[in-house]
Formats: sequence, C-alpha cells, structure tokens
Amino acid sequence: MPVAVVTDTTAHLPEGFAERLGIRVVPLHVLVDGAPAPGGAGFGPEELADALAHKRIVTTSRPTPAEFAATFRAALDEGADAVVSVHLSKRLSGTWEAAVLAAQEVGAERVRVVDSRTTAMGLGFAAIHAATAAGEGAGAEAVEEAATAAALRSRTLFVVETLEHLRRGGRIGHAAALLGTALMVKPVLHMADGEITPLEKVRTTGRAMARLVELAEDAARGEDDVEVAVHHLAAPDRAAELATRLDERLPTSRGCVVTELGAVIGAHTGPGVLGVVVQRPVSSC
Repeated sequence: MPVAVVTDTTAHLPEGFAERLGIRVVPLHVLVDGAPAPGGAGFGPEELADALAHKRIVTTSRPTPAEFAATFRAALDEGADAVVSVHLSKRLSGTWEAAVLAAQEVGAERVRVVDSRTTAMGLGFAAIHAATAAGEGAGAEAVEEAATAAALRSRTLFVVETLEHLRRGGRIGHAAALLGTALMVKPVLHMADGEITPLEKVRTTGRAMARLVELAEDAARGEDDVEVAVHHLAAPDRAAELATRLDERLPTSRGCVVTELGAVIGAHTGPGVLGVVVQRPVSSC
C-alpha cells in the first residue's frame, strides 16, 4: 500500500483485524506500583483485576517518541510513501503528542498524525476506515480524511462499576461531578469533544445495559449500514447479552463485534466496564 496506517493499543481492534488490514499498532505501557507490569504485553485483564484487588497502583504511560519514530521508519523502509498515524484523544493521553514529535523527527511531509478525539473502537473504526482507503490505493490526504470522517461519525458510550479509577487517573474531566453519588447509581458516560463526560445516571446494572441499547439505537437511527462494537473488562456474559440485544434492535447493522479491553484502558475504568461504539456510515455525512 502507498500509505501505511498506524494506531495504538487503545483501539482494541478485534483479533486478526490489524494483521488483515496491515495496521501497525504501537503499545501504550502499563505500570504497577511505578514499575513496568510483570509480563509486559502479557499483563492482561486477569492480572489487572488481581493487581487492583490487592490495592496495587496501576497506571499507564504513553509510547515514547522513539518508539513511534521506529515504527514510522520501518513502514517507510518497507515501501510506504507516507504514514497516517491515528490515535486516542489527546485530551486523554500524551500519545498523540508523542506521535507528533516522532513525525517531526522522521519528516512531517511523510507522516500525518490524527487526533481521533475518542478511544476504543471509536478509534479502531477510524483506523479500519483509514486502512481500507489505503488498501484501495488512496493517497495520504485521503487516508487521513477517511480516519477523521469515521471518528466524527462514531458514538462511544459506556458504563463503569465505579468512577474511582477514572478519578484517580485524571481521565474523567467534567464527570467528576458524579462522584459521591449513591452507591447503587450507575453513571452512563460518553466521549464528547475528546473527553469522557457524564450523560446520565441510572439505578441498576440492568437499567444501565438497557440504556446502552437505547442510546445505541438512537445513534444508529436513520442509518442503513452501521458498524457496532461492544467492549467489556471481566464481564463476558454481560457483554454477550448486550451484543445479542444490539443485534436484535439494530437489524440493519453489519453485526456486532465483541472485544475485551486490555489493561491500558482497564486501569482507568476498572473491571466490569461495558461499552458500545456505533459507527455510522461515513458516506452519509
């Protein structure tokens, strides 16, 4: 392909998608008590849950500019004319900034860096659309536009068991207003303007799942060909139930993919998180 597409691990692409589409994925890092997580990339949901249960401090750090530069150079050395690097919101992480610094080092005329203003499969769908355009022979500007357009047409919604992890990591922005609510209140959050913000509160987990379905249906209304993803962390049964409900309520979708979030996002949401991403067709903009 004339244009190589790069993203980061917070995209949580379904298994096999990155390889099939030629997307290069640069990992963020997980730290436990200030040191690299045991097992490195093998530090997954079970290890995260165990660390949190034992009150260990789990944090994350961005990839270094050197790591991005190495990835960009490898893509160019292997024959790409340009690179489009698509990343989670710069309001949530320094990842975008690290990619920009690397692009300046490698050559800004050959590397374009996109702030998706979202994360998880909101970012994942943007990378997929960019890679699809690249696979069809599009140039760097068109590939960048495909990523940006897809990100603008995505809707990311999620429910967490507690806001404490988001609060500690400084990732909740205006959602801080929800802290201190009654124990049984479940906050429904979404991505807006690149930040995690509160949408509403519900009383039970069952009602939270129902609202995710209703809100996803609202996001897809009037569209004939939406893409849908469900995310979870240590909640496979609820994720499967949520995906089944979405398939029933969104009959014109392409189907629903289910992926488990890794330790990078999980460190900030905690186990039990459920999320839905609705990607509306870009052609209907």
